[in-house]
Parts: sequence; C-alpha cells; structure tokens
Amino acid sequence: MGIFIIIGLVVITLLTGLTYLIYLVPKKLGYPKVGKYLAILVGLFFVWLTIITIFEDQLFSKKDARELLIEQDINLADKFEILENESMSAIGDYYHTFTLDISEKDRQIIINQIKNSPDFKGFRDKKEDLFRSADDRYEGNKLTKNYESDRLYVREYYQPNGQGYAPTYRKIEVDKKQSRLTFEEINE
Repeated sequence: MGIFIIIGLVVITLLTGLTYLIYLVPKKLGYPKVGKYLAILVGLFFVWLTIITIFEDQLFSKKDARELLIEQDINLADKFEILENESMSAIGDYYHTFTLDISEKDRQIIINQIKNSPDFKGFRDKKEDLFRSADDRYEGNKLTKNYESDRLYVREYYQPNGQGYAPTYRKIEVDKKQSRLTFEEINE
C-alpha cells in the first residue's frame, strides 16, 4: 500500500508543477491573465479527471449498463434496477461487474436468445473454456459461447484486441429462478 501512496504523491507533484508551468510561461511573456486562466482550466481538468476516476462506480448509470448489454446483443425492453456495481483496475488489468434486477419478460427473452443460439450447450453437454479455445490470445476473431449450468444461462464473449493489448472477456449470467442478470468484464 505504501507504494501507491508514493506514486500518488509523485503524480500530484507532477500535476501541480505542470499547472504552475502553464501559469508561469504566459506570465513571463507578459500575459499574466492568460496564464492565470489557463492554469485554472488545467487545474479544473485535473480535478474533474480525479473525480470521475474515484467515483466511477457511483457515476455508473442505467444507460451505461444498457450500452454494455447491447454490445453483447442483449436488449432490455423493460425497466430495470442496478442492484450492485463494482469495478477495479490496476496497471494492465480491469475488472467490472454489475447485477441488475430485470423484468420477467426480459429474462425470458434473454434465456430464449441464449438457448436458440447455434452454439448453445445444454446442462449436460461438454463445455470448452473460452480462453483455451482461442488459437491466438491477441489476434483473431471474436468468440462467443452460450450454455446452461445448473442454476444459470450464460453468454460468454472473448475479443482479442491485438498484440500488446489485453483481450476483452465478458460474461452475462441470467438466473434460472430469479429475474437477475449479472454482467462481468475482465481485461487482463
């Protein structure tokens, strides 16, 4: 934890120095008001960036959830509630998950979408691990897998993003008994 405090202090020092430099250069050129306004704008930008980073989970909206689901060909027609939302990131890694309380009608539509997919595997069918079935982890086509477990219907998605970039793995789970949908995204 100590290393994160040191990194944070270094970043704050660099940003403060950059803001002061943006003020100082126009001031030395004879434009003190321009320097002052530029420094205020840059300072406000850094404050805004910090706020959206720290409060990312609290700023997550229904629109954001809907957009992530549409990317997986799942469209919620009825109203829904966000029950949980959590994201974590580290250098090179990102994890995001949320749980929604959806309508029974939407739940049935999603279950039918999953069950009617050409690659659907039933409860007793053998299922491959999506990570292991990718020939090349960084290049290639998007892979999807739809299957049923003992308590869930699941759609998995794997997208290579090119050499040097983390692949995207997403999983959508719909509970068999409750009107709950869980979305999980991992970039590592």
